[in-house]
Amino acid sequence: ADVPRLITAGRLTRLLRLVHAALREDWGLEAPRIAVAGLNPHAGEDGRMGREEIEIIAPAIEALRAEGLDLAGPLPADTMFHPEARAGYDLAVCMYHDQALIPAKTLDFAGGVNVTLGLPFLRTSPDHGTAFGLAGRGVADPSSMIAALRLAADLARRRGVPWRR
Repeated sequence: ADVPRLITAGRLTRLLRLVHAALREDWGLEAPRIAVAGLNPHAGEDGRMGREEIEIIAPAIEALRAEGLDLAGPLPADTMFHPEARAGYDLAVCMYHDQALIPAKTLDFAGGVNVTLGLPFLRTSPDHGTAFGLAGRGVADPSSMIAALRLAADLARRRGVPWRR
C-alpha cells in the first residue's frame, strides 16, 4: 500500500545508477541495457491507470538517458519477461517485490539468487528465502544456496577479493 508514495525520482535515479554501476563493475558489461517496469498495470495506460509513470518514472529515466545510460521504460510489467522481451535487456528493475520475483522464480526457482547492491561487502542469498518449514527434514533442495555461494565467489574474484576454495 505504501509503494506509490515511496517511489520518487531521486530514489529511482539512485537505484538505476547503482544497478548500472554494478552491471559494469561486477558483471563486466560495458554498456548495460536496463529495462524499467512501470508501477501500474500496463505502465499506467498514459495516465488512465495511474500517473506515477508520467510524473516520476519516465522523467527519471529520461534524465539518466541524457547521461548515457541505456534504459527502456517505463514498461508494462506483464509483457517484460517473455523470452523475446528478455533478449532486449540485461537486467529488469521492478517497482515492488512480487512484480520482480514472480517472473524470476517462475523462470528459475531452484537456481535463483538474491544479490544486495550498494553494501560495502558482498551479499548473496537463496532467492526462495530461509525455507524454515523444510529445516531438519532432509528434503530441501540446496540448488539456490549453492548458486548463491558460487555467485558470491565469482563476484569476489571480479572485485579482486582474495578467495580460496
